[in-house]
Amino acid sequence: MENKKDKKVLLRISNLKQYFEVKKTSMFQKEQLYVKANDGISLDIYEGETFGLVGESGCGKSTFGRSLLQLYKQTDGRTMYYGRPLDEIAPRYMEETLKNLPAKMKALEAHQAKVELLQKEYDNLKTDEEKYTMHGKLKEAKKIANDAFLDIAQVIGGFYISKDLGKVSATFLKEYHANVALCIAKEELRKLESEFEAIKAEKEEKKVSKSEIDAALAKNKAKVDAAKKDVETKQEIFNAAKQEIDAMKKDYAGNAEFDKYETYLDEGVDLARLTEEEIRRLRKDLQLIFQDPYSSLNPRMSVGQIIGEGLNAHKVFHKNKDKMQDYIMQVMEDCGLAPYMVHRYPHQFSGGQRQRIGIARSLALKPKFVVCDEAVSALDVSIQSQIINLLLDLKEKENLTYLFISHDLSVIKYISDRIGVMYLGNMVELATTTDLFAAPMHPYTEALLSAIPTTDVDDKKETILIEGDIPSPIKPPTGCKFHTRCQYCTDICKKVVPEFEEVTPGHFVACHHKRNVVESK
Repeated sequence: MENKKDKKVLLRISNLKQYFEVKKTSMFQKEQLYVKANDGISLDIYEGETFGLVGESGCGKSTFGRSLLQLYKQTDGRTMYYGRPLDEIAPRYMEETLKNLPAKMKALEAHQAKVELLQKEYDNLKTDEEKYTMHGKLKEAKKIANDAFLDIAQVIGGFYISKDLGKVSATFLKEYHANVALCIAKEELRKLESEFEAIKAEKEEKKVSKSEIDAALAKNKAKVDAAKKDVETKQEIFNAAKQEIDAMKKDYAGNAEFDKYETYLDEGVDLARLTEEEIRRLRKDLQLIFQDPYSSLNPRMSVGQIIGEGLNAHKVFHKNKDKMQDYIMQVMEDCGLAPYMVHRYPHQFSGGQRQRIGIARSLALKPKFVVCDEAVSALDVSIQSQIINLLLDLKEKENLTYLFISHDLSVIKYISDRIGVMYLGNMVELATTTDLFAAPMHPYTEALLSAIPTTDVDDKKETILIEGDIPSPIKPPTGCKFHTRCQYCTDICKKVVPEFEEVTPGHFVACHHKRNVVESK
């Protein structure tokens, strides 16, 4: 997985923030405090990879995983998901953007004017102390302006330069509404076809005559045929609306500025801006394997009921119980569970078997992205290896993408293609597994790797001690959050937040002294 051009991005996370309010201690407290569990994380997760995530307890790893799945509504940032076409979801936030396009453009211009003003102030400052103070304010203003720009450009692309935004808004809204109608028609057709197949299977199982089957299906077949015609009609209307947009694009043929902004068009779905109903439709794609195999399973449900719960919720086997039962048995077999276990309850299993049930529950829906939140940390070492190998086998078989969260660097090294290192809500380093273990560039990563126990008596590696406690996520240190415990700390570390930047191909790090760290190795 070395060549980025050969990889397809499944999730693109930009400036993700997850803050939790802290209860005020008195009625006189004016300032609202927040636990900054995730504080501006940006990265790409590629289709088919296992992305490992490590860091000390309390650094925000689990919160990050759950925020990606929108189990916590993220405070800020974008989480673009490319596992489904944008047309298939037709999110409401697109309609809101298109309806208010002129107003949003005016708001963007105001944000850009503020950035220019702050930039001039920053450039005129004389001392480094003043620039340190102003840097954060300028950075936040740029971030707000960029978000406002992307809200528009990712939806209308090159038409960002149009002087007639009213016409652009009306034309794109026409396409949007046609697409929504088409999506509804397709969903109705899918339900009717599922019902049709369920009734057919039921009649065939009872071994009734073909004439009786045809008579029973006649009414449903008429509904299916009508739904197919409705889909065809809606498809024609949608195609006509797209052709209107294509015709408008011809007016900008050869316009370099139009082509420049057209590249901002994004077919991803921003999970952070979806409604509850929209994110529910994507739950099949985005699943979670919990850390605790004991408390994550309902003790009142049998294994078959636990695995089938998601299938029922998403109506995967609508009114076809026999087919669903066969599928559950197949999923159990894939996850190393014997058929006779289907009617047993969680308390009758060992920890490793319970974790297999949790894995089967998540993978039964055929997800595209799975967050493994400390999925093996509560298990014995011998059982850990079995579960890890099971996860790897299922990944190859189903083309899954994992976010694998763990404290155990040995496990992370074994299972991951790339590894991200978190500290106090921030991603401090990200690289391929080979690069990270061979040449860590952040002092925190260096210290973590030095602490891995080894049986090699000739290993001369010294353990790097990190002194002091992790600072409070409510009031973290200014500048680099690691500076209070870093042996390379200088004055700039205390005042300026380091940029998370690509130092070598595929190797990102947020540190003012990364080169010094590399040179000292």
